[in-house]
Order: sequence, then C-alpha cells, then structure tokens
Amino acid sequence: MARAHQPLQARLDLDGETVRKRIHRFNAEGLDALKDRYRSGRRPTYTPEQTATVIATALTKPQTLGLPFAAWTLDRLAAYLHERKAIAMQRSRIDEILLHEGLRWCKHETWFGERVDPEFAEKRGRLKRSTWRLLRAVV
Repeated sequence: MARAHQPLQARLDLDGETVRKRIHRFNAEGLDALKDRYRSGRRPTYTPEQTATVIATALTKPQTLGLPFAAWTLDRLAAYLHERKAIAMQRSRIDEILLHEGLRWCKHETWFGERVDPEFAEKRGRLKRSTWRLLRAVV
C-alpha cells in the first residue's frame, strides 16, 4: 500500500529533473517524444545482415550445408561463419545474439549407429546379467 502513495518519479527510480524534461518534451512533441532517440556511444560492431546470417545459419541443419556433423556447437558455428561467410565473430557474441533471439543450446549430443571406438565392447568388459535380460526382451 505504501508504494501506491509514492510519487511516480520514486516508483520509476528517476530523479525529478529527468521527469520534468520528459514532461516538457511530451508537451512540445506529443507522443513522438516517447520514442527512443539517437544516443552517443559505440556503433554496433556487426550489421543487421551479419546478425541475420548468424541466426539463419544456426537454424539450418549442418548436413544441408554439406557439413559432416548433425548439430552445431558454438565452435563449429563460429568456424563456419568465419570460413564460409567471412564473419569473424567471437563465440560469446554468437551466444548473445542467439540468446537474445530466444534460441538455446542443447547440453549434449546423442550418437546413433556405430560407436566411434570399434574396440568399445572389449574395453567395457562383460555385461551384467540384468543387461542380458533387457537385450533378450528387445530382440
């Protein structure tokens, strides 16, 4: 309840001078005064086209681009963008762009088919009895 009785500037965490400037600007310009204006500072490093290319590439299956893997990682995506699209972008920046777009990375890859190590069964050792029952149930 106490919050409802606070002045608007306190609730918005603005100082009085900022509020007065905005009110005067609104009175002079109307609703256009509420739009963002140019601010000084560093210009964007990457063009909107480059950012769109990063997003489009991340949404494309690597195999459709003739690549030998099924899923992107940040390293793979950064290398592809650098080598094929001439966009030298850090992994962290790629991650920021994709997160801002609402895209998230999978935590792991799942491999189907042949194992990478052909001697896996020998190195693993004997199967447990419970595993044999499961294998018979599947076959």
